[in-house]
Amino acid sequence: MGFDAVSTISPAGDSRAGEVLRLRREISRMQRRRSDLPLLPIDEALAPLLPDQGLQAGAAYTVSPSPSLVLALLSASSRRGLWCAVVGMPTLGVEAASAFGIELPRLILVPDPGDRWLAAASALAEVVPLIAVQPGGRVRDADASRLSARLRDRGTTLLVTESEHYGAWPQSEGAIRLHDQQWEGIGEGWGLIEGSTATVTARTRHTPTGASVRVRLPGSHGAVEAIAEQAAAETITELTALPALREGDASPPEYPLAVAG
Repeated sequence: MGFDAVSTISPAGDSRAGEVLRLRREISRMQRRRSDLPLLPIDEALAPLLPDQGLQAGAAYTVSPSPSLVLALLSASSRRGLWCAVVGMPTLGVEAASAFGIELPRLILVPDPGDRWLAAASALAEVVPLIAVQPGGRVRDADASRLSARLRDRGTTLLVTESEHYGAWPQSEGAIRLHDQQWEGIGEGWGLIEGSTATVTARTRHTPTGASVRVRLPGSHGAVEAIAEQAAAETITELTALPALREGDASPPEYPLAVAG
């Protein structure tokens, strides 16, 4: 594609269809062959969540709509030299991506595809092995089936954020969710956010009971950092001991330019 930095395609209004067509032309020039990787790597701290310690190639996963979780799931593949793409997440910042160790020259962003989000994801699936997408509307079963067939054919893995409006992605291999997130560095309604700790839980077709890990997002060296059970308990105790936000104080913001939450 000839991208020198983060590749961004930001269609708006009537230009969206034309931008998607341009995206298709650029993708056709890349001519990626079908991936022969059975699994895409994930960070070592998250590996115990999945039965094969990686994301299945050619599968779709439902994930929480958390930029931190999305970036954490992209980071290991990016560090291994694979291209990644994010569709429909305009608040995701490139500095946050870099903080997680994602290689920006191999990151494609399509921040605002509008109602063409499915076409953009489908086009990218031809050449990009790992794609995260935030749906811009409910998907029809027939469209989901066609995209699933393309994922299997190309060996592409799809991470789809869920919402209260659209729910889990149909034909999903599993669900990876982030919860109990605690922010670090904030005081009584003020302070510099230094990071966060959270619990990540995964359930798949092969592990319906699920598994959970407590992690720091991101860790001190950018990668996701596992927290030992004792340290996790101490962290939670310390955070719950902090003064509560006063009425009228601003809630901790998501900070897409530093470490997205």
